[in-house]
Amino acid sequence: MNLLLFDFDGVLVDSLDVYEKTVTDCLNAIGQPLTRGREEFLELFEGNFYQSLVDKGVDMKKFEEASVSILTQVNYAAMKPFDAIRPVLRRLKQNHPLVVISSNDTPTIREALRLYDFEGIFDDILGSDFMYSKKEKILYVIRKYSVTLQDIYYIGDTTGDIKEGKEAGVKTVGVTWGWHSKALLAASRPDYLFDTPEDLLQLN
Repeated sequence: MNLLLFDFDGVLVDSLDVYEKTVTDCLNAIGQPLTRGREEFLELFEGNFYQSLVDKGVDMKKFEEASVSILTQVNYAAMKPFDAIRPVLRRLKQNHPLVVISSNDTPTIREALRLYDFEGIFDDILGSDFMYSKKEKILYVIRKYSVTLQDIYYIGDTTGDIKEGKEAGVKTVGVTWGWHSKALLAASRPDYLFDTPEDLLQLN
């Protein structure tokens, strides 16, 4: 049995426009805007997203307060589920526990999964409201499921995902249909680099 851990944004759903708008709105609301648009936004995910904000001098208490109302305005219709991954997940689910570990908040993830017919696939969803660090969330899941490190895979679309997976000691899978380019992901040296959702069946 493998334990398969999935990032949400960029892996399960194409939510780049929505996530970027949400973060941009939060930063604008507290007077700490991004100045270089999408390029700067994506750079925040070259490591842990929340640590990247701290490193930029963002007041996280104000950021969290601003996000409360802004998150209620999330436009789920603007997110596009990666339909090709749904049957792959259902096949993987037959043999393995599946968990979402994301920088997004759990209520947003749950609602999106409900709307896009991903319900019942995942055994756990650990969002930013659980803890900010993906590394710590992965370590939490390792303890909960008592699976050896060699049987745990973290599947993500950013270099930050790969870095935190490596820091937690699990195998890492970079997927190229998400936010960071294939070249950038390759430079982070994941254990696997997949171009299509069907490639994930290699982990079955």
